[in-house]
Amino acid sequence: MDPEETILETEAAMEKAFDFATHEFSSIRTGKASPALVENIDVEAYGSQMKLKQLALITTPEPRLIVIQPFDTSTIKDVERAIRESKVGITPICDGKLIRMPIPPLTEERRRDLAKTVKQMSEEAKVRVRSARRDGLDDIKKAGKDGGFTEDALEGFEKEIQKLTDTFVKKIEDATLVKEADIMKV
Repeated sequence: MDPEETILETEAAMEKAFDFATHEFSSIRTGKASPALVENIDVEAYGSQMKLKQLALITTPEPRLIVIQPFDTSTIKDVERAIRESKVGITPICDGKLIRMPIPPLTEERRRDLAKTVKQMSEEAKVRVRSARRDGLDDIKKAGKDGGFTEDALEGFEKEIQKLTDTFVKKIEDATLVKEADIMKV
């Protein structure tokens, strides 16, 4: 395999790890309402697992309120059950056609717990980035043996992969700091 192609694949894998981390961060509540808190909850409806965003309109008419309006009112009990069983930690209020989810203010202890969760997610993302680095380096070493590249060329490719790793780890750390600041803001 061509080392340039390996570097591009490694960068794509690292980008996926970063995107996954930022998507996971959006599911952590910060005290204000956001559709991202509930849109990916799995709901058992019509005999299969579906994401909530496929079954309902999710809006935030007020800063501390999420309103869920199922497209088909016959699924409202399924949606309510899925929300109660999810890890969101917000009790839904059902009125027959809508589900309202008032977002309570976060306590200091809960904010610290959420910040720890964000750090864990950040570490998982960094592990994925490092795994992509390891795979890329292995491919380049294999290509060096097969393709007969010079030691200097191999070292240059390895440095380029390390530079990518450092860049993505920094991006993840920056996103973590932003999310933690958002969580800790009262």
